[in-house]
Amino acid sequence: MKNIPKALILSRIFIGVVILLLAIYAIPHFRAIIITLVAVGLLTDIFDGIIARQLKISSVKLRRMDSNVDMIFWVCIIVAAYVISPLFFRENWLKLCLLIGFELVSYVFSYIKFKKEVATHAIGSKLWALVLFATLIQLIAVGNSVILFNICFYLGLLTRLEIILMLIVIKKWTNDIPTLYHAFRIRKDKPIKRHKLFNG
Repeated sequence: MKNIPKALILSRIFIGVVILLLAIYAIPHFRAIIITLVAVGLLTDIFDGIIARQLKISSVKLRRMDSNVDMIFWVCIIVAAYVISPLFFRENWLKLCLLIGFELVSYVFSYIKFKKEVATHAIGSKLWALVLFATLIQLIAVGNSVILFNICFYLGLLTRLEIILMLIVIKKWTNDIPTLYHAFRIRKDKPIKRHKLFNG
């Protein structure tokens, strides 16, 4: 039982690679298969932490692994979406570069300041992940996304900015920071309340 959260986390690497291969080789019904796999991957991302907390085995090491695997998983999906719909990426390259740039800044800043990767698992980022999921599903299914992508873009910038501000505010590396407000409380060494299912 204690290996279930780790297995769910690592499964996303396998799922991500399969998604990428499906996009490259475009086998029959590959879009439907990819969409199904993305949904399965998202469910593993939701339940790995919930199960770990229920089993009382949630740890910093496990949360860091979760963050690193999440990055690999989403990169695989985005590359697969590019393979399927290159025109969308050419038309929206500036916005995509801004999003990627903000994401990279948060990771680079975290490594410079704490020598560790980002693992805030903020509530805003969880919401953005759902919007990103919907956007990529639409892009993979029909080859384009306008309204959803714009929501995803602006929400992505706001949540990346929140993470960067969190990293500036906290004095030492901390995982599972629900919001910027909680980061200020952590800076003052005040206790914070984390949701028993989604944080901590």
